[in-house]
Amino acid sequence: MTPSDLLRAKLNLETAQLAWPELERHFARGDVIKVAVGVDLIDAALHMAENDAATVQAWLADGRLARAELSDAEGWHARQPMFWAVVVAPWVLVQEVPKQPASQSA
Repeated sequence: MTPSDLLRAKLNLETAQLAWPELERHFARGDVIKVAVGVDLIDAALHMAENDAATVQAWLADGRLARAELSDAEGWHARQPMFWAVVVAPWVLVQEVPKQPASQSA
């Protein structure tokens, strides 16, 4: 296994689902990074952990990564979504868990 493979496995094991109240204090410190839908959370964390500045800057520029803003926090507070989260100190990378469609009874 390469060092990147080991780091990817470590990050995967450290990924957890969190609710907005658990992320709120990290947001208040300015440490929350949103990972866009369609971007692999672990890939994003790996690029950040490996200090891959070129990729991280490109992803920030095209919106695949973004610092959470007040409007995000207000929406999250109102909706109370769940997130997949992983820490790449000092950052907490988050991706909203997609809402499951309500099951319809027949």
